[in-house]
Amino acid sequence: MERTSPLNTLDTSTQGWINGFIGVVIFSGSLPATRLAVMEFDPVFLTTVRAAIAAVLGVSLLWLFKEKRPARNQWVPLAIVALGVVIGFPLLTALALQYVTSAHSIVFIGLLPLATAVFGVLRGGERPRPVFWLFSVLGSVLVMGYAVAQGLSAAPAGDLLMLLAVLVCGLGYAEGAKLSRSLGGWQVICWALVVSMPVVVPLSLMLAPSSFSGISLPAWLSLAYVSLFSMLIGFVFWYRGLAQGGIAAVGQLQLLQPFFGLALAAGLLHEQVSLGMVLVTVAVIGCVAGAKKFAR
Repeated sequence: MERTSPLNTLDTSTQGWINGFIGVVIFSGSLPATRLAVMEFDPVFLTTVRAAIAAVLGVSLLWLFKEKRPARNQWVPLAIVALGVVIGFPLLTALALQYVTSAHSIVFIGLLPLATAVFGVLRGGERPRPVFWLFSVLGSVLVMGYAVAQGLSAAPAGDLLMLLAVLVCGLGYAEGAKLSRSLGGWQVICWALVVSMPVVVPLSLMLAPSSFSGISLPAWLSLAYVSLFSMLIGFVFWYRGLAQGGIAAVGQLQLLQPFFGLALAAGLLHEQVSLGMVLVTVAVIGCVAGAKKFAR
């Protein structure tokens, strides 16, 4: 039997972290871009049209590379991925951003690593060491502690929507990463987009505004970003990284997403980023190192 050398294992793990990091950087622009887009697009229309645009690109890639259709037992997991990351997370976050700022919503993304790790255990069969959960839970507690300190009663609907978004996204991430081991990273998101087409394409046509004449350039650019990068390119790196480095381990990189997202919110949207936000983000980032060390 051929044995895998420690060097090869290290190389695969390192590649997973690099791919995962690239995915996180791309995803960091999603909430600020969505915030800009929902100022001029209906949130439900934005959810469906971004998925429809990405689906057309995904079908094109599958056709171009002559990819084989998934096996029969892979269609249900693909449907879960579609419901989680193609429809559920974009829709719930778009609705939430009608009540809260992108800077506020980004803080909730700090819960995604914990959600992803939990679903990685339930769906991916992973078993991180007990100390891993200490760091993962600590990061989540810091995030939620900050949210409570800001007063959840100020926008309970927005916060509830963000929590639901985190749950469905964590499930979609874990399910997609599990599929990536056999189907391939970019193939998973492309096929999930194909699964969503019978829903998102008709809804996009039905919900389209009567006129696009009043839509500004920043809104169009935001739509382009969430369609191309957030919905497709980011997942190519993200699912590959999760499959290579482990769902629970690489999933902790999402703790970095608030840091990049807050910087974008401040720079592009001129939203106020308080000292508390920065301190919480730095503390949460500190949990990544500990979680990474004890993930396996």
